[in-house]
Amino acid sequence: MRHSDLLAIRVRGPFAVFSAPAFKVERVSESVMTPTAARGVLSAVLWKPAIEWRIERVQVLAPIQFTSFRRNEVNSRVPTLPASLIRDGGAGPVLYSDEDRAQRNTVALRDVDYMIEARFFMTERAGRDDSVIKFEEIFRRRVARGQCFTMPYLGCREFVADVLSPDGAPAPIDDSRSLGRMVWDIVYENHGGRARVHFFDAVLSRGILEVPPTPTITRLMELA
Repeated sequence: MRHSDLLAIRVRGPFAVFSAPAFKVERVSESVMTPTAARGVLSAVLWKPAIEWRIERVQVLAPIQFTSFRRNEVNSRVPTLPASLIRDGGAGPVLYSDEDRAQRNTVALRDVDYMIEARFFMTERAGRDDSVIKFEEIFRRRVARGQCFTMPYLGCREFVADVLSPDGAPAPIDDSRSLGRMVWDIVYENHGGRARVHFFDAVLSRGILEVPPTPTITRLMELA
């Protein structure tokens, strides 16, 4: 497959929550940014049907620190509209958030700073005029100018991320530890709550998390 050179981007913010799927009610963050969250940041900078991001590694540039607080969350989701309602029209389901709100505890990371290193691969949806060089130039230009396709965030949408050029970034922290099983990727089935979750055995070595090209284990889970 055609793929880009190794590209890097620095991302930081005051708070981050990279929720582990084992916690369904309370949000408890992983110690380090997950590959799925890193891919979300890169897609916020550059998303095209012609490319697919794959994370190589995540460098931790600031000490790992946790904080906890309570947040208001909505208990339910707006149900998917049935095909007949979309076709024929009519009143859809209504959700009043003020009547369906709950306070939940959140264990978040604070003052995070990461360097993401990744490549993109060209997909079968690439057009005749699409090329690796073209998208590399677009990505580097957007990073240099601070431009984004959508607002990047760190796990939850309210935790907005600052995206910076990798030039002048500090060295990774001198911290090595086992991070346990971490989410490698999530593939939702039939747009529902069931998902096939891919994991890998994550290890932080002198501030660097290496992401393997394939997952270690796959499980079918209910994420609703």
